[in-house]
Amino acid sequence: MAGVKLLAFAGSTREGSLNQRLVDVASDIARGEGAEVTSVRLRDFDLPLYDGDLEANAFPPGADELRRLFIEHDGFLIASPEYNGSVSGVLKNAIDWASRPRPGETLVALPAFRGKVAGIMSASIGPFGGLRGLLALRQILGTIQTLVATEQVLVPLAEKAFDGAELVEPLPKQLLPLMVNRVIFLADRLRP
Repeated sequence: MAGVKLLAFAGSTREGSLNQRLVDVASDIARGEGAEVTSVRLRDFDLPLYDGDLEANAFPPGADELRRLFIEHDGFLIASPEYNGSVSGVLKNAIDWASRPRPGETLVALPAFRGKVAGIMSASIGPFGGLRGLLALRQILGTIQTLVATEQVLVPLAEKAFDGAELVEPLPKQLLPLMVNRVIFLADRLRP
C-alpha cells in the first residue's frame, strides 16, 4: 500500500469549516497509514461557474491545475457539506470542470476520475450528519466512473463533535480510520 497518493479537500470554502476539519483529520489518518496526501482548498483555484462557452474558448488555468491534481492521484478524500439536500455548488463546479474532456479526449475518457477511489464524509450541524448530500455525491462520482468506498462517515451535530481540530465524537472517530483504510486498500488495488 506504500505510495498510494490521495487528494484531500472539502466542498466548503468558509473559514472554520467543520468539513475542512473533518477532511484534515482523515488526511492525518491516511498519512499515518503510509499514504501520500495532498491537501488542497477549493478556494485557492480560480474556478468560474462551469460554462460551455468558456470551455469552448479555453479552459481556465485554475480548472486545468485542479484537473491535473485529480489525474495525478489514485484516490480522493472528500468532505462535503449538505446544501439543500445535495452537495455544495463549489464542490459540484470543481467536479464539473475536472471531468470535462480536453482536446483529443472522448467524452468517456474521464482521466481525472476513471479508476480512482473516493472516501466521502460529511459534518453537519443538523441531526442527520449530511446524509442526503453524500447520497448525491455518491451518485455524481459513480456517474463519472469513480469507485466510492462503501464506508462513509457522518458527523451530526458537528459543532459539538470537535475539540479544536480534534474529532472527539466517538462513533465518527471510530469509523473514520475504517473508511480511510478502505480507500487506501482499494486505491492500491486499482493502480495500473
